Amino acid sequence: MTNHIIRPALESESTQIKELINLVGINPTGLDWRRFIVAVNADGQVIACGQIKPHGVDIRELASIAVDPEFRGQGIARAIIEMLLRENPRPLYLMCVSHNGPMYEKFSFQTIADKQMPRYFARIKKLFDIADAFRKSGEKLLVMKLE
Repeated sequence: MTNHIIRPALESESTQIKELINLVGINPTGLDWRRFIVAVNADGQVIACGQIKPHGVDIRELASIAVDPEFRGQGIARAIIEMLLRENPRPLYLMCVSHNGPMYEKFSFQTIADKQMPRYFARIKKLFDIADAFRKSGEKLLVMKLE
């Protein structure tokens, strides 16, 4: 287990956040360092991150949850998610591939039906479904909500 602290990101960590997001292969859009919580090790390296991304006035998304593979399995993602949930009003949404759904259910997120989704999430899900028809990954994109 490593020693790390979890805190709001600094502007000087913007590049490290982007590199981590690219390393783990998740959506690299909307990465404004001011919205991020980071876990930083004793060497000042960003080893994990997460953000709440706004989509209009009332729609906020738990997003960009990433942990450097070398530091997984230590509860760092859980700590970042818990901090973000404590500090943000409901409802909160998130998008994830289906095999990650059970992890977010532990935080009381529930999968919502297409007709319950805000327009932004419905559009992304539709694009994912079209792309998956060609990719044939077998994964579904879940849109989940926490009241």
